[in-house]
Amino acid sequence: MGQQRHDHLLPFLFMMMMMTMISFNNIISCYSSASQVLLEDDRHLLGPYGTDHHDHEFHHGYDSQAYPSYNFMSTIILNDEFKEDLVEEITHDVLSLKRPLDHRVLDSISSSVKTVINVNDFRAQGEDGTHDDDTEAFKRAWEVACSSSEGVVVLVVPPKKYGLKPIRFSGPCKSVLTMQIYGTIEASEDQSDYSEDGRYWLVIERVENLIVEGGGTIDGNGKIWWQNSCKINKTLPCKHAPTAITFYQCTNLIVNNLKIQNAQQMHVSFEKCMNVRASYLIVTSPEKSPNTDGIHVTRTQNILISSCVIRTGDDCISIVNGCRKVLAMNIACGPGHGISIGSLGSGNSEAHVSEILVDRARLSGATNGVRIKTWQGGSGSASNIKFQNIEMDNVTNPIIIDQNYCDQDHACKEQDSAVQVENVIYENIQGTSASDVAIKFDCSKSFPCRGVLLQNINLESGGEGKIAKAVCRNVKLADKGIVSPRCPEESHCTI
Repeated sequence: MGQQRHDHLLPFLFMMMMMTMISFNNIISCYSSASQVLLEDDRHLLGPYGTDHHDHEFHHGYDSQAYPSYNFMSTIILNDEFKEDLVEEITHDVLSLKRPLDHRVLDSISSSVKTVINVNDFRAQGEDGTHDDDTEAFKRAWEVACSSSEGVVVLVVPPKKYGLKPIRFSGPCKSVLTMQIYGTIEASEDQSDYSEDGRYWLVIERVENLIVEGGGTIDGNGKIWWQNSCKINKTLPCKHAPTAITFYQCTNLIVNNLKIQNAQQMHVSFEKCMNVRASYLIVTSPEKSPNTDGIHVTRTQNILISSCVIRTGDDCISIVNGCRKVLAMNIACGPGHGISIGSLGSGNSEAHVSEILVDRARLSGATNGVRIKTWQGGSGSASNIKFQNIEMDNVTNPIIIDQNYCDQDHACKEQDSAVQVENVIYENIQGTSASDVAIKFDCSKSFPCRGVLLQNINLESGGEGKIAKAVCRNVKLADKGIVSPRCPEESHCTI
């Protein structure tokens, strides 16, 4: 059974291995081609709803019918080109994920797997509208599910509301485990419950071949944390707040069909994971909620983030140090701070990020569009990155590289070292800028940005009678096709 689950990962892993073939060494003398995709709205971006997926949602293993989005993209990369060979229509509507759990569903589970474990059987007291502390019940249910020698196990969270204090769901597990969340899991709002480690609420760690799905809700109950943030109340000291759910050192992981909302700080974090698919997630918190990144990826390789709606108070997606082979596609972002590589190099640290592709995204009302941000004084590199097929709607900084990033109250001192930003492609990006500066490359004097290609860019100022412009410092780049606005000629190299 475990072998079956690995076999159905192969199309995804093959796609990721193909990305390793990308060579940007000759990017300034290169060209890049891709079909142009214009997005109408978020619903079109995510596709029509298909009930067949949910009829199969309890199948164990990585079944291509149960999890068809493994097959929705095939990318061929040849001689420095990204060529989109096949993009099938998404067959599910992320806005219609949840349905009630009834006896027929339980019968379906029971007929396809050997063991079903329900958190209510461990005296979880969750009820509609009210909830107590169900932490111990969830802990015991996980321990039984994880340690089961029955092979395939489904851990069910029924459609009630459950209250949890910080908890770790730890592996390795003997079973092949699926966690079906139909109800709402809500965080304790008592900050004293987080005294042992204020950085985490839910942690799933060191588990292989795990599926977490079900259409339920994970609610970080973050209002009390936002009120006590130094970014909201400048008189308070800055300190960590919990990430709502963290996946740590997980391999062959699917996180699918969930709503994650009102995180204390970050919503979802993938740390030191390998071979991940995160899809059909709705991630939301108020626009003014501080540091509430939607999906955060760190020291993780081979991850696909697809068909997600993300509206938060910080980065919709943040990709930071130690990440390779990251594909994000069919993303609706905004409000928020955009899709970001970084920040990198804080505290004079070394950071490396490479082989990143962001394909098909709509950003609306965000403070940034597609952004690379690094601190002065850092080292390492952010390289082999491509942003393509992206629509901007009233975005303040649609395209931005900021090598002088400084997220602190006092000015950052000027330093010579920097994270090298190189081999970056922007292709088929259009829409409106909320500011006059639609393209901003603010690069390091000592380590200027190099190998930047702009192709088929059309960004207009959203202000009446205003003309969008590009501000380009310490960057060497090339244009192909229509590019508007354009950087000054002194920044250009010959294609």
